[in-house]
Amino acid sequence: MIKDLFPEVEGQNWPPSLIQPTWRTVWETRNACLREGVFRTTCDEQLISAMPPESHTARVAFLAPKHVPPHKMACVVHLAGTGDHSFDRRLHLGGPLLKENIATMVLESPFYGRRRPMMQHGSKLLCVSDLLLLGRATIDETRSLLHWLDYEAGFGKMGVCGLSMGGVHAAMVGSLHPTPVATLPFLSPHSAVVAFCEGILRYGTAWEALREDLAVQKPAMTLEDVRERMRNVLSLTDVTRFPIPKNPNAVIFVAATDDGYIPKHSVLELQKAWPGSEVRWVTGGHVSSFLLHNDEFRRAIVDGLNRLEWKEPPF
Repeated sequence: MIKDLFPEVEGQNWPPSLIQPTWRTVWETRNACLREGVFRTTCDEQLISAMPPESHTARVAFLAPKHVPPHKMACVVHLAGTGDHSFDRRLHLGGPLLKENIATMVLESPFYGRRRPMMQHGSKLLCVSDLLLLGRATIDETRSLLHWLDYEAGFGKMGVCGLSMGGVHAAMVGSLHPTPVATLPFLSPHSAVVAFCEGILRYGTAWEALREDLAVQKPAMTLEDVRERMRNVLSLTDVTRFPIPKNPNAVIFVAATDDGYIPKHSVLELQKAWPGSEVRWVTGGHVSSFLLHNDEFRRAIVDGLNRLEWKEPPF
């Protein structure tokens, strides 16, 4: 099943599933409207059966300008970083872009927010496989949302961005989407291996519990064996294995100079794998950069979208 979550690169450009979200209006002003939508996750039935029931329904927030034809607007789907259980932070990031005629769509991750399983405390996923399921479901759902924005809502340009874990997912979506989208990974590694086996998160992983779990199959399992097994499994998330996006010039990475989670070499590996992409640096650590440099992230969103051609308007 792990192989099915992230199949070999040749088979990865599968077409997005069609969705029809059910919308309700949260608020509207003279110039903008915030709606929330729900739809059934677009994963295949085998993956859905492995997901907790709470995660089967996807939720999105959709903040858009009013009185602007869709083909003259862009929309960016914002994906969640580790621990981001609500829409608020990402709506705060995207809100000021309304004046640039850029809408914001925020996806609630599986295993997070109202989609969090009952037995899970906060953001602490219970199983390694949950991390892979979260990633695969996020990729599928985001590609379906981009397809809906393109074909149903008629937006002129689309993009995808995310912070940290959300940035890894954004890079995967940008790689796999069948049409060019602006791809904007913020403070993101090239692979989950970096975060869980090299960065600070290695101190928050229950290695002994994983060792006991694996010792059922191989009694002489050491902690070093467990870490190596984790590396092998999480290597499936290595974005450098994924296809180059359709328009690599519209890929902008924003990285931090003193990031304790994401070493500089990891960001540069992705740029090297995707010739034409750009890396921008902000000063600070992983958390401080997000708090202090929202304007830099917004500028990257605007610049990435500007590197795309407008879609032909409908006749």
